[in-house]
Amino acid sequence: MFGLFQELFSLFNYDTHPLIWIGVAFQIWMLVDAIRREEWIWAGCILVFSVLSAVFYFFMVYWSSGSVGEGKRLGLRNFELPGGAERRRIKELQGRIHHLDKARDHADLADVYRDLGKLSKAEASYRQALERDPDDIDIRSHFAECLLLQKRAAEARSILEAVILEEPRHNFSFSLMALAEAQAALGDRESAQNSWRKVLETNSYPRAKVQYAELLAKAGDTAGARKEVDEVIEDEKHGMAFQKKRDRVWMGRAKALRARLT
Repeated sequence: MFGLFQELFSLFNYDTHPLIWIGVAFQIWMLVDAIRREEWIWAGCILVFSVLSAVFYFFMVYWSSGSVGEGKRLGLRNFELPGGAERRRIKELQGRIHHLDKARDHADLADVYRDLGKLSKAEASYRQALERDPDDIDIRSHFAECLLLQKRAAEARSILEAVILEEPRHNFSFSLMALAEAQAALGDRESAQNSWRKVLETNSYPRAKVQYAELLAKAGDTAGARKEVDEVIEDEKHGMAFQKKRDRVWMGRAKALRARLT
């Protein structure tokens, strides 16, 4: 920060530009406020870039938060840096946990961390949730999926098998899909194929079709694999925009597998 101020001072002569002191003071004020609010991206921008970053922060965060008079009426709440909603949600859940310490709040916090890719934090929060409610099937399933994302398939499999035994179509068969992925990761292709077939009895998820097709291809069933990926590619043509965006990873894998099969 000292280096930044030195650079700023080198651009102006205090005798001819006395307002620089006001600008520096304002920048420091906004930097301190951003740190206090734990708005780390904004703090970095204010520290690294010009006083304009501080001005933007003043209107988009400080003022719109209600810190200044009728700031909420400016309509600036619609703009925020990436991750702003997640940071607010984390703070909200941490506050609820501090006051209420409920299993559901720990689990919701874990879900946010998992979606952000912070898997170690997610695992810790899931464990906190399970300590408070070890029988909650949703928490157990999400915890297993977190373990699977950390490539701990054996641990995930045992939990998911118990979930499926209790509720075979839990979470619209998403738990069953996770079990199939755990089984495949452990090299149990036969069990994985059986799980994928159960999923596809009532659903047509590209995630299921593509991974099932990949297992069929490895087993030498080229015709069966081609049939599955052809259906995925054909369905994509008639899908909604949000579906195409959600399933683009599986579509890429389907097209890659189709190319190999031909």
